Amino acid sequence: MRMSVTTLLMPTSKKSKVILGIDPGYAITGFGVLRYEKGVCSVLAYGVITSSPKELFSKRLGLIYSELQKITDKYKPDIIAVEKLFFAKNVKTALHVGEARGVAILAAVQNNKAIKEFTPLQVKQALTGYGLASKNQIQKMVQQILKLKSLPKPDDAADALAVAICCGQTKDFS
Repeated sequence: MRMSVTTLLMPTSKKSKVILGIDPGYAITGFGVLRYEKGVCSVLAYGVITSSPKELFSKRLGLIYSELQKITDKYKPDIIAVEKLFFAKNVKTALHVGEARGVAILAAVQNNKAIKEFTPLQVKQALTGYGLASKNQIQKMVQQILKLKSLPKPDDAADALAVAICCGQTKDFS
């Protein structure tokens, strides 16, 4: 297991709200941490948690949980936004990703965090206005919205940032 993190800003002030966006996966889990302060959104960190296919599946889930705990401890998000699953073809993959998603939700519950869930369609519409936007279009919009110098990579980290942006745009986010 390895975690790749890009940190851009210092931790938050007490006047701000922090969202941890998660793109769940058992091989790669993307995360993005955003701060909203006075209507301005900024990036605190983003990256991926990766696990080896050589590890037992249960061990991989445990590692994802422990890394999400570390991220939650460091950034103290007010809300954890998790992408919902959408799979039409591979049932085995869907089940494994669902279990990784459950680990992410468990980490949020164990830390008494509010949880918001968004479908890929909701995320794409929030960022681009088009529910069938490509991965590259999402990366470009995340880059533009967050004023990043380069495209956020890998895709999983960009997707997690997109989930956090979507959450920050919701009517009930305050």
